[in-house]
Amino acid sequence: MTTYKDYKSLVNPIPEETLAWNLYGVGVENIGKNNQAEVFPVEEPSANELLVRIDAVGLCFSDVKVINQGSAHPKLYNRDLSIEPTRLGHEATLTIIKVGADLQADYKVGERYAVQPDIYQNGKSTAYGYTVPGGLTQYQIIGPEVLVTDAGACLLKVSDQMGFAESALLEPWGCVWASYTQRRRLEPKQDGVMWIVGEAGDSHEYTFSKGLEAPKTIVLSNVPAHIEALAKAQKNADVIVKNDVDFSVIAAVSNEFTTGIGFDDIVLLQPTSAKKVSDIAKHIARRGTMALVGEKPLDGLVDADVGRLHYDYVAFLGTKEKDIATAYGEARNRCDLSDEGSAVFVGAGGPMGQMHVQRAIEKQNGPKLVIVTDINDQRLAEIESRFAPLTKANGCTLITYNPIGNDTPLRDFVMQHTDNVGADDVVVCVPNGDIMADSATFMTENGMLVLFAGVPNGTLAPVDLSNVYMHNAQFTGTSGLTIDDQTVVMDNAVKGNIAPAVCVAAIGGMNVARDGIEAMIASEYPGKILIFPQLVDLPLMGLDELEEKLPNVAKALAPGNIWTIAAEEALFAEFLEVK
Repeated sequence: MTTYKDYKSLVNPIPEETLAWNLYGVGVENIGKNNQAEVFPVEEPSANELLVRIDAVGLCFSDVKVINQGSAHPKLYNRDLSIEPTRLGHEATLTIIKVGADLQADYKVGERYAVQPDIYQNGKSTAYGYTVPGGLTQYQIIGPEVLVTDAGACLLKVSDQMGFAESALLEPWGCVWASYTQRRRLEPKQDGVMWIVGEAGDSHEYTFSKGLEAPKTIVLSNVPAHIEALAKAQKNADVIVKNDVDFSVIAAVSNEFTTGIGFDDIVLLQPTSAKKVSDIAKHIARRGTMALVGEKPLDGLVDADVGRLHYDYVAFLGTKEKDIATAYGEARNRCDLSDEGSAVFVGAGGPMGQMHVQRAIEKQNGPKLVIVTDINDQRLAEIESRFAPLTKANGCTLITYNPIGNDTPLRDFVMQHTDNVGADDVVVCVPNGDIMADSATFMTENGMLVLFAGVPNGTLAPVDLSNVYMHNAQFTGTSGLTIDDQTVVMDNAVKGNIAPAVCVAAIGGMNVARDGIEAMIASEYPGKILIFPQLVDLPLMGLDELEEKLPNVAKALAPGNIWTIAAEEALFAEFLEVK
């Protein structure tokens, strides 16, 4: 009998063959061959490679994009998958089995790691589980494509205190954690291009106490004379006055001064027209800022590109002060949930949404009111049951809402539970521009809208940007993660501040990995599905089935059918013996 401890200690010999689920084209039917995993030889690592054993893999709904798009997926760069297949499984944790000669100073046999899949090499975006074949295999060679990147090695050494499921879930948890870290640039870009746009007849006296020295080029349109003098006083900046701007063809201005990539920083003084703000906002560069400085609301809603808020980290900043610099900086632009406030999580019934909810509940001084919406009553019931112990322990109130068949619109529902002021924070987990726009209507004037789900760039949503400068509202979004995000999650898990495996709803072995993907697509389980590649014959089953099918494992679950390391140990003991 091989125990969990033996398995972690690598007492078993390295096999000659490995099972793997490769992806050969569009559709679930192209995962594997003849509806089965394939058998491949276990290879020897070269001098700059590692041979690793995959211990656990979380299934992620973002994999569906790869399944549906195949070679057209942007991370695959139109490669022919029928000739050069990829493999899903970017939420992976592994153990090093062999170390190439050139890597022995940095890696040791037996060390455990979690993969950070969001890879950049020489500025080009690739990804483990997409461009680089992922973890739905038992053994794998990992080389420079993961170990030598712009950010160093994309492997995070995991604590011995963490189980395999917890370690695999560091990736999705890192994405959630990243949602509440500052991804926007909050100061004028050094050596960038800034455009300051004024309004005719503006008699306000402005200052720009810091930041105006950063741009290399400052374009001025219709600004007061003292702003022109401030700009021209900057020794290192080229100042260009362009007052004859036709604001119906702003693209021409962007092309003239930025070759069409957009302005790094745009400052709007006393804006009044929502349409003008909408048109100018289209020409903010990636990671660019728009600072609105004013005292009166715009005449309508601004069509904000919610795709760019999520993927390009465009920042809308603002202030009512006459010192333009007060629009910038961390003090005015928060990115985390309000202390002891109210938070709404829209479309949060899925695994990632549940992680957002769990983080809010467990957060120190976190929201006192948490509202979760979804269109699936079973998921909402599972959330209420699963998080009941956490909400009680952390002294917060959890309320769920299903818009289907509900006579009360979501906005009215939120207002009823927030004394008619709206939520301090609204987190949108649904990739839908209309839902994003609607979600902005029930946040309080100085609230924060977090766009966790991504929609294509160019997706416009009407939002009230007046609140950005009038009341300090925030609009944020994030895509992907860094190894630092995973590290923070791991540190918090080890300290007992969060329990990453609470979201696990189902488990399975290598033979049912494709079944697990189909179950994920069909939302058959109200949480994460974990695949353990070394447990070949483990059937796919929900944790609520364990009491009947695997009673020894069920006994080791925490109250509420919560996955634990003890349950993992019981599972490995049972199925490694069968194997």
